[in-house]
Amino acid sequence: MVRSLYTAATGMIAQQTQIDTTSNNIANVNTIGYKKQRAEFADLMYQTMEYAGNSTSNTTSSPTGIEVGLGVRPTAIAKQFTQGNFKETGNPLDMAITGNGFFQIELPDGSTAYTRNGSFKLDSDGNVVNSDGYKMIPNIVIPADATQISIGTDGTVSVLQAGQTEMAQVGQIELANFVNPAGLHSLGDNNLLNTTASGDALVGTPGLDGIGQIRQDFVEMSNVQLVEEMTDLITGQRAYEANSKAITTSDEMLQTVNGLKR
Repeated sequence: MVRSLYTAATGMIAQQTQIDTTSNNIANVNTIGYKKQRAEFADLMYQTMEYAGNSTSNTTSSPTGIEVGLGVRPTAIAKQFTQGNFKETGNPLDMAITGNGFFQIELPDGSTAYTRNGSFKLDSDGNVVNSDGYKMIPNIVIPADATQISIGTDGTVSVLQAGQTEMAQVGQIELANFVNPAGLHSLGDNNLLNTTASGDALVGTPGLDGIGQIRQDFVEMSNVQLVEEMTDLITGQRAYEANSKAITTSDEMLQTVNGLKR
């Protein structure tokens, strides 16, 4: 019975992780470029009281053993990089990626971060930056006299300048891809860092080598589905309650044992 107390406790801790993960998904339902997370679990070690295959006679053996599980533990919280819905904004510097790939951002320390958030703006020098003022990599500068900005599906950035009749190319957007994007490290602010698990960034032109294309005037919204998250929230809550009930039941059984001698 004491074993059941600890086993149920691991279940409550695991379900708390599940609810925490679900809550974070719900909180980011309107976050541009956010990718939902999924908590994954595995059973703990087993206490073996009798091994399967033990002899029961000279000619027979036990088809099953006696193994008592000791609970559950969280093994991973994995990001799911399914495509989110597109939202038209009308902002010529807003971009969405159809398919695989990440925009590259230069952090203040000079390192490179990766993001699916394609909401970009201009700083005072005409550089294309994100909401925190971090420059896009490669750096693209829009002339001050530009009257129109056009971004092709292949990442070509062209502008129409005052007094001109033809578009002039001013830059080329490059996207990064990873063998294992689920291995990227989350920094917050929609930014990710590569790790040994994700592998090095594979940088290329949008639309080539398995990298997605760019859609101007759109942003990619979160891929969180509220119906699924609310269902996960309910199941997590009920599982938490069931584990707490197992602890209560074990406690009542111990109380009964303690009351045998009076």
